[in-house]
Amino acid sequence: MRALRIHTLNQQKEPMKYTKDNAQHYAKEHFTGVWAASTTPYRADLSFDEQGFAQNIDHWVGALKVAGLFVTGKQGEFFSMSVPERKRSFEIAAQACEGRARTVMSCSDTNLDVVIDLARHAEKVGADWIVVHSPVLHFANDIEATVYEYYRHLSETLDIGIAMWNHPDCGYIMSPQLCARIAELPNIVAIKYSVPRELYTELTRLVGDRIQVSTASEEDWLDNIIDLGWRLYLCSTPPLLLQTAKDQRIHEYTKLAFEGRHAEARALRDSLEPARQSFRQSRPAGTPQAHTKYWQELLGQVGGPVRRPLLGLTEQQRALTRRMFAESGLRL
Repeated sequence: MRALRIHTLNQQKEPMKYTKDNAQHYAKEHFTGVWAASTTPYRADLSFDEQGFAQNIDHWVGALKVAGLFVTGKQGEFFSMSVPERKRSFEIAAQACEGRARTVMSCSDTNLDVVIDLARHAEKVGADWIVVHSPVLHFANDIEATVYEYYRHLSETLDIGIAMWNHPDCGYIMSPQLCARIAELPNIVAIKYSVPRELYTELTRLVGDRIQVSTASEEDWLDNIIDLGWRLYLCSTPPLLLQTAKDQRIHEYTKLAFEGRHAEARALRDSLEPARQSFRQSRPAGTPQAHTKYWQELLGQVGGPVRRPLLGLTEQQRALTRRMFAESGLRL
């Protein structure tokens, strides 16, 4: 592992490698491969463990060879972080990934001014792209018009490429037709679309030549490469939790699939099922982030506690996780 020295941003990074007008074309060429959602380590006193975060990123992009990181999203507990902490996580990730992997910074927030402030900071520190989830709407009417105007305003205000993000937690699901309309905006470059397969299949049909479409399921990733021509896994934590420096079957079956060697890719994908089952069976429904962080610790990564309102693991839950981890078949 290389020596890690993290510092505070003190100068403007080089400008983006694309313009607003060619953002979609650039993303189709470069926003590709296996990406992972970063977690945020905290110390025992619940302060942000900056050194631990940098150490994890160095491991993820170095030993695990992820193509890019989705920084400080839901898995990263952005909802319990202050705006300065979120900005600092962007700085650390951009510095640690520079010249090694790409970044998409999660700028989602219920306050639009915060979204724009975070987006401008992400661009300033050298992020490749940003991701913004669709707004949480209370007593919602005219959802499609409201959501379209939200992304239209972001596109008009910002130059950096924007990935949409929609999931049921927002209180609604964006239709493929709405997503396709938003994808006509010049710097909308991708979507993380956490919806049933028939919906993201329809969206791929509508916009597959314009933006990258992806969903969070690693189990469906291979089929989506083969059946839908996908080139981007964006993203959740499996690339960080079901791979090690000695065991990179997600990358390997992805490469085989990209090369058209589908039978070999399926065999390798299926060989990971014991690890998937071990992770799934040890994961309590109410404590997903705490379980993820403990699994990271078992892998030798920096985990730490979660912040409220999230719940931590009981000792019984930790014992079950240790037992299932030992049965996962991952090569350490």
